[in-house]
Amino acid sequence: MYLIDKQRRRATALERKTFSELNLSERQDLQEWIADNPRILGEELLIIQKEFAGFSDTSERLDLLALDANGKLVIIENKLDDSGKDVVWQALKYVSYCATLTKTEICQIYQRYLGDDAVAEERLSAFYGDEDYESLQLNASNADQRIILVAANFRKEVTSTVLWLQGYNIDVKCIRVTPYLDGEKLYLDTEQILPLQDVGDYQIRKRQEELVSAKAEAKRHVLRRDFWTFALPILRTKSRIFDNTSAPKENWLTGGTGRGGVWYQLVIRMGDARAEMRIDLGDLGLNMQLFNALHGKKEEIEARFNGTIVWDENLDHRVCRIYTQYERSGLTDVAQWERVAAFFADSVAEFERVFKQPLDEAIRV
Repeated sequence: MYLIDKQRRRATALERKTFSELNLSERQDLQEWIADNPRILGEELLIIQKEFAGFSDTSERLDLLALDANGKLVIIENKLDDSGKDVVWQALKYVSYCATLTKTEICQIYQRYLGDDAVAEERLSAFYGDEDYESLQLNASNADQRIILVAANFRKEVTSTVLWLQGYNIDVKCIRVTPYLDGEKLYLDTEQILPLQDVGDYQIRKRQEELVSAKAEAKRHVLRRDFWTFALPILRTKSRIFDNTSAPKENWLTGGTGRGGVWYQLVIRMGDARAEMRIDLGDLGLNMQLFNALHGKKEEIEARFNGTIVWDENLDHRVCRIYTQYERSGLTDVAQWERVAAFFADSVAEFERVFKQPLDEAIRV
């Protein structure tokens, strides 16, 4: 890894270190970094437990338990400078223990991880694009488990076994992590070494195609598209932001505010609906600055807004949102679609009317 000095046109090599040289630990350091930001592993993951030990007749603990974007359980095993020779066997044992976990058990495990800070069902729903919790499929079959192995170096015994398992469609990924030091600054470089990236991308595309073609999912897509096709003409009577929008198959519809990093999102679920303004400037600190600037005018904004506003400052540890809820009906009640669409149209119009000036002022500051 190199540090680039643009002005002097120089590339300075950073000092490659081992975890032991830096006195870093597997549990207190590497594990916590991944739990704080699972994107280190190259994909969107939801960590649902650390040091999970919920296995019968054994005191073993897996490092991190997560869910991926397709509802599959992911067993994450972390090592430091050396993978050891038994890490694959260790991970396979954990997979066998977790293979029978039900959706309810997964939710309970996640709730214990969250404590009293949040509601697991709501966080799961948000992670999967505000999908109804009832319709989520988590760990649906004995083939819906994956393994991610993390280490600075992988022994040949490990890589050979992983390649053999991949030949039998066992989903195992190896991520190499390397710490670098630049004075007092510590950097972490990550690299997927197995499967090869192009093979991994192909497998991901294949899984997505299989999901899209599933009959139950197709029915939901049709119903959602029918709703948005019905709702868009009503939305356009109150706002121009959806003039060039086509009806999507997802349960959400987005529209720009004209300000980068801030947008409207309309979400319809099976039994309710929500209109919201989302803030994601690419950095949690910036998101919070803008959110707090608006929240500082909370009384004035709520007095002008025709409806009830909920202020959510930290959705999934990143996005801030301000929303209003419609709880009387949702996607399944076709007879009420007109009322839901009218709620969306009125809510967006209210957001535009009430937040335009405070948002402009906050962004300028």
